[in-house]
Amino acid sequence: MPGPFTTTMLDITTGPAETVTDLTRACERFLQERAAGRDGLLHVFVPHATAGIAVIETGAGSDDDLLTALHTLLPADDRWQHRHGSPGHGRDHVLPALVPPHATLPVIGGRLELGTWQSVCLVDTNVDNVRRRVRLSFLG
Repeated sequence: MPGPFTTTMLDITTGPAETVTDLTRACERFLQERAAGRDGLLHVFVPHATAGIAVIETGAGSDDDLLTALHTLLPADDRWQHRHGSPGHGRDHVLPALVPPHATLPVIGGRLELGTWQSVCLVDTNVDNVRRRVRLSFLG
């Protein structure tokens, strides 16, 4: 029987545009390999100062709506004190205050318990950093 805690890192390439990347299948594969049918918690964490984790519907426009809302709340202009990188990059450092860098989700019988339209997503508005790491940890 596997131990009560297990973890892995995902390497994600987001590309040169702002993105919402669906991680749900990767989370499900991790749980299938490591949860061994147990109940517990899946913790998803992105160890970057300019990215977040969201539980949101994807594929029906909500992911694009999220990026539009973030553009409205956090415009990519010169108002930010943090000024290295691309113009407006300071907003990327404010993003984790609105889209936190983590989510903890229930696992029942080794399966991720999401609502019908929910997906686990990496939200990345930082076009200067196209390589991200995401830690998946299961406690059960």
